[in-house]
Amino acid sequence: MRGLTIQATGTGRVGAMKNWRYIALHTVVAAGFIFLLQRYGLNASLESSLLWAVVFGGCAAGLAYSQANR
Repeated sequence: MRGLTIQATGTGRVGAMKNWRYIALHTVVAAGFIFLLQRYGLNASLESSLLWAVVFGGCAAGLAYSQANR
């Protein structure tokens, strides 16, 4: 049973790379979503939309990082 667990999670570098891809994907999707929502859904200015995208992207990155390292 123990061998199956190690095989399922992957080895060190591969597992870490998947985590970083997951975090990056989560960050980009969240930032893109909030940018589009602010810019076109709420008709906010470009500067405001970019600021919100950076803030939400950072929060999404933090959340994805904490979930990936559980």
